[in-house]
Amino acid sequence: MSIKRVIKRKAFTLVEMVMVIVILGIVGMIGSDIIAKMYQGYIKSKITNDLQQKTELVIEQIVRRFGQRIKDTTIGRHVDVGAMINPNLLVGANHNRYMKLNDDNISNITPNVVEWIGYDNESYLGSSNGAGTYSRPGWSGFIDTNSTQTTRTQIFTPGSDLNITDNVISSLSGGAVKLTGVAQNPILISKCIDDSDMSKYGWDIGGAGGGDKNETIIVRESDSTHFQMANVSRNICEQYYLAWTAYALIPVQNPDPDKSNDYNLTLRYNYQPWYNENYTNGTSQVLAEHISTFRVMQVGDSVRVKVCIHDENTTGTQYTFCKEKAIF
Repeated sequence: MSIKRVIKRKAFTLVEMVMVIVILGIVGMIGSDIIAKMYQGYIKSKITNDLQQKTELVIEQIVRRFGQRIKDTTIGRHVDVGAMINPNLLVGANHNRYMKLNDDNISNITPNVVEWIGYDNESYLGSSNGAGTYSRPGWSGFIDTNSTQTTRTQIFTPGSDLNITDNVISSLSGGAVKLTGVAQNPILISKCIDDSDMSKYGWDIGGAGGGDKNETIIVRESDSTHFQMANVSRNICEQYYLAWTAYALIPVQNPDPDKSNDYNLTLRYNYQPWYNENYTNGTSQVLAEHISTFRVMQVGDSVRVKVCIHDENTTGTQYTFCKEKAIF
């Protein structure tokens, strides 16, 4: 006689099933929250890194250009927002509210444009000797004031090779500025001038000052070591800068009224105030988009630049990265 064993299998009760579902739901919620936070952290890190790279790149470009400024020529100018968007409005008072950047009263005009004349660093470096080093500057920066070759209409600048300078300036300006021919010419700025009057660099074009540019001596190449110029009645000292362009940093506001704190930071160059031009005549290059803060302050010869860039609120949360640097 066989004995059959009957095994009873116990099933889950309804309560147990509900508890399992609840526990799985809690685990799922915690897991999804962790994943969401990890993803948000990744997005924030990526945006921050991108903004950091953009800001550092912009600051370095500004530092490079500012580092080649002729310090006495740096001004802050107030330009109405409408004139920034529409350069045709850049006339009269809109263009002539300016002051030396380190003036104690600079805040009275709330400057939003910075301008300066930069010396010609590229041709100053000169030509290479083929070994990766520079052998002779395009312009030496020195004048032999004791030489009979230096007169009221001619300057002897020993150590220069002005043929190099002419080729470099012509290439950089697209042929608009040359030391030879009938094109517009560079200027010589003596290092011994009185810097109390900023109008002498041509900044007040169209203003009451009549576009005074007494300290910008227009020069041409006579030969590789001699500048030719119009009769100059003022003193010229032994050291000089050579320049072919002015520069302007302009934060152009987004015309969308809902984006009043959104700017494109624009660099203008290849314009010559000594030929009655302003920065609307120059070449335009956008250094960065979505600028929220652009500030330049000068104390003595030191300039501090601050730039903040935002991500245009692409994720629903606006991220901003700022960078500040001093330039001497």
